[in-house]
This record gives sequence, structure tokens and C-alpha cells, in this order.
Amino acid sequence: MSAFLEVKDLCVSFPTEDGVVRAVDNLSFTLEKGKTLGIVGESGSGKSVTSLAILGLHKGSSAHVTGEILIDGQDINAMAENEVQSLRGNLMSMIFQDALAALHPYYTVGNQIEEAYLVHNKVSKAVAKKRAIEMLDRVGIPDPHKRVDDYPHQFSGGMRQRAMIAMALSCNPSLLIADEPTTALDVTVQAQIIDLLRDLQKEFNTAIILITHDLGVVSETADDILLMYAGKEIEFGTVREILQKPHHPYAWGLLSSIPRLTGNPDKALAAIPGTPPSLISVPSGCAFHPRCSYVSRVGQACSASIPELAPTSAGAHHLVRCHLDSTIRENIFNSEVAPNL
Repeated sequence: MSAFLEVKDLCVSFPTEDGVVRAVDNLSFTLEKGKTLGIVGESGSGKSVTSLAILGLHKGSSAHVTGEILIDGQDINAMAENEVQSLRGNLMSMIFQDALAALHPYYTVGNQIEEAYLVHNKVSKAVAKKRAIEMLDRVGIPDPHKRVDDYPHQFSGGMRQRAMIAMALSCNPSLLIADEPTTALDVTVQAQIIDLLRDLQKEFNTAIILITHDLGVVSETADDILLMYAGKEIEFGTVREILQKPHHPYAWGLLSSIPRLTGNPDKALAAIPGTPPSLISVPSGCAFHPRCSYVSRVGQACSASIPELAPTSAGAHHLVRCHLDSTIRENIFNSEVAPNL
């Protein structure tokens, strides 16, 4: 099956008074219809900037975007702003992280879903309202005929997120980007939102990009995981490959920091030392090397050169960007990392 979305050598930078922020650096990946890609990384790793670039939302700003973003064969980066606008909400759509901030407080939820539908469909307002009610019902909002006239502040956090999903899916987009869709929601509501996205994906055969820092959410929803650090892709593979046998030390740190129900309650949580680097002055070589516990096993290469994104011993689909030899990585994981997971 050919990829519906192809991102090739995407670079996004922002000029500032302090220097150039290199938010995304030579990122490439593909995504098929009906599949979910989880993009994982700490705050500032370039996840959200990538999603905004795919939607063409950097156009007209100070951002400098290079590379190709092919959606159904159309290069978003080469299009004019008005051309991309005609596709946004129709061919591709997004669920933003903070539903309360994304929804306009002065308009009813129904009006906002109707507006999104009217932009791309030549129908009457009555038909658009019927569509809004239908979508609210589809995402599980009770009494949609009544709630369609409510304002965002009258909805709970979980219901606002459902309304955002209803708005995003009102035109049946082929690509849906969900930016931290379960942040600030309790665990029960998180599970409901995840189940909803999964059900809607089956119904519409939508390609989904799930942006999150929560590996638990990714494990429930994604087919593949793309791990980002300092604007670069550092590991890519299936959910099973990344969560059961990751190859990058950063991935080891993320998995080791997750508390376990069967763990020792008196034992301190493992943490990755240091802090994420400034994207204005990214460390030379491998950007993770100042925080990596295994630099001594490689030598000067970690700080001298950027490692290539190369296949692991698991196969061509599982890629990693690390100077550690594949055999050494496997030995470290089996002897030092896996016993503590």
C-alpha cells in the first residue's frame, strides 16, 4: 500500500534575537491510511512544530520551512497559503491540545462545528446544524440536540475534547493530527477518548498522527512510534519494537522512568539526567550525548559527528540514530535495562 502522507527531509527553523531555533531537523517518515503513527518526545523536541508544518500553519509566519510534505501526492510546502487553506479541515484536520483555548468562548459549540462544515460544503445552515448534531452524537455527547446550543464553558473537559474531535471529523478528513488529545483529562476519560479515536478511525479509514509524551497512550493506539529529540528523529519502529526492545539510550530512559504497579514503592523513580538542550545551540554530534550514560563506551564520536539513522538488527523497519554498536546496544539492554523494566 502506498503512503498517504510522506514527509521528506523536513526542516523548520525560527529566527529570533538570540539566534535561529532549529525546531525540526531533517525529519522523514510515511503514514498509510487507516494507520496511526505516535510521535513521542519531551516538550521542545519538535513534535507540535512538525504537526503545524504538515497543516501548512507556518505559512505567513517567520518560520523557514524546507523539505517535502506530500499528502495524497500534493506537496503542502510548495502550495500557496490559500491553496493549503482549502485542504485544511477537509483533507486534513487537527485536534488541538487545549480544547478550551481552541474553542471560541463567544460562540456555541454547534456554531463552531457548523462553520467548519460550511467552509468546505455548499449547504444551508440547517443542513450544517444537522451535521453538527450528528457529529456530536457520533462522538458520544448526550442529548446532542440540546447540547449543540451550549457554549464551551458549559461542557466538561472530556466533552470539550469530544466536541473538538467532532469538529475535526465533520468533513471526513483523510488525515487527522491529534496533539496531546488526552492531556489534563482523568484516566477514565482518557480511555474513552482513545476508544473513540480508534472507533472513528475504523469507520473513516483515517490516517492518524498522535502527538504525545505518554507512552501508555501510544501503546493503546499507535501502529508505529517515531521518537524525537532536539528536533531529530532518533528511533522509529513498531509499537512492539519500541516498547519491548528499544535501541536508543533515550528510549531506555523514557521506559525506565515509568512507575510500575509491581515495583518497589520505596525505590526512587529513575530519571534521565540533565535537561533537554536549547534548540538555538544544540550540542555538537549526537544531541543526546551530554545526558547519555553510555558515551564512554563510544568515545569522541558522540560529540564529533551526528549518527546516521540506520536499521537495527531487528530489521529494516526498525531504525535508530546512535553511535553505539548494535551488538553493544543489545547487550546493554538485555543486561542493564530490561531487568529494571
